[in-house]
Amino acid sequence: MRLSSRLSLTQQNALLLVIFFIAFELLTTVVTAYFLMLPMARRSATDLSGLMTLSVQTWNELPPVTRPAFEYELVRSHALALRAEPPRNAVAPTWREPFLKFLVAALNERVGEPVASSLEPVGDEEWFWVSLPAGGGRLSVGLPHERIGPRPLHALLVSLAGGMLLSLAAAWWLARRTTRPLQRLEQAVTSLGRGQTPECLPETGPREIAALSRRFNEMTKQVEELLAARTVLLAGVSHDLRTPLARLRLAVEMLVRKPSPQLAAQVEGDIEAMDRLIGDVLTLARGLGHEAVQRVVLSDFCAKLVQSIPGASDRVRVEIADVTLDVPPGALRRILANLLENALRYGGDQPVSLRAEVRDGRCRVGVLDRGPGIPPDELETVYRPFYRLEASRSVNTGGSGLGLAIVRQLAMAQGWQAWLQAREGGGLAAWLEIPLQQVGKAG
Repeated sequence: MRLSSRLSLTQQNALLLVIFFIAFELLTTVVTAYFLMLPMARRSATDLSGLMTLSVQTWNELPPVTRPAFEYELVRSHALALRAEPPRNAVAPTWREPFLKFLVAALNERVGEPVASSLEPVGDEEWFWVSLPAGGGRLSVGLPHERIGPRPLHALLVSLAGGMLLSLAAAWWLARRTTRPLQRLEQAVTSLGRGQTPECLPETGPREIAALSRRFNEMTKQVEELLAARTVLLAGVSHDLRTPLARLRLAVEMLVRKPSPQLAAQVEGDIEAMDRLIGDVLTLARGLGHEAVQRVVLSDFCAKLVQSIPGASDRVRVEIADVTLDVPPGALRRILANLLENALRYGGDQPVSLRAEVRDGRCRVGVLDRGPGIPPDELETVYRPFYRLEASRSVNTGGSGLGLAIVRQLAMAQGWQAWLQAREGGGLAAWLEIPLQQVGKAG
């Protein structure tokens, strides 16, 4: 199993940040040491070697009576000690500090010969001593370990430790900031999967998280609408099938007792009504299915559609220019047929216009009638399954109540827009809008 699959997002972020920080720290240390600290250490060692050789020369030239005062001032001002005798209990240097190497190299160059160096513990301190020539003899010059200022190794270790702690804290904060909305999303998805309705996610935070929350809220709303539509659909179907089924049961009993052509016609009519209702339900259920796209000439397409609808040829006026559409013809036919049937049913005896126009990069196909129209507060409500403005439940007078629901469902499945609006001068205008990429001019 891969390591990343066993780590949480917080742990992965922390590990990555620590690795990147260590790499950055090492690179920064190497660059700083090579271009800044090493030149400064060499220059400081050269200056200190000059001070040490000058102190030895000065001490050698002073009268013996003034040498103690000079030694005191040298320790007080420069933390350097002079000693005529060699250091006691001296050991070889371990060269833990690169600065000491630079100091010995600078003294060798300044004196012109190799100088001896040693370490001597003095109380709780550790002193570094070098033996320099003084006249005819030699003089020991020493300095405490605390006088060596730069400690790059210590600085590197401290900065690495502090950086790791900061990176862990930053990783934890970033992971919490990132995973908190993801945890809310996980809980919401779990609730949605169980059939529950989750609360809307806050559309805040980083752009990607906000966009994800927005899309999930939209999906939740669509699922709620789909579940509500399914419930209404099932309830409406069960309700609308009971009436013809009751008439069928009664007609069958009467046919057994006394057959007649009128009862047979009634039975056939009820069966046709039930078949139409079932067909509408199946069409609505298959609204999200995909149909092959074909190129159609809209004027010819609408003319044939009008001819196929009983009673439409005398009342529908087709006002469409030569426009071609690359669309699924079945979906377009069903949408326009439902709109035309509604206009013919509710438009009285007035003519119905079927027109199309191309504007603003879109093709708009409209079915316009001069009927009583729809109240403004119900222009969206009529798209619900089985919702009817007509008070009766008769299929002959009010339809099945699924026509506009099918129109909206098919339009949404194809990426089109369908809406209703009051027509100027009275009546209703039903529009279907198709994007420009699906439109072409006939040539």
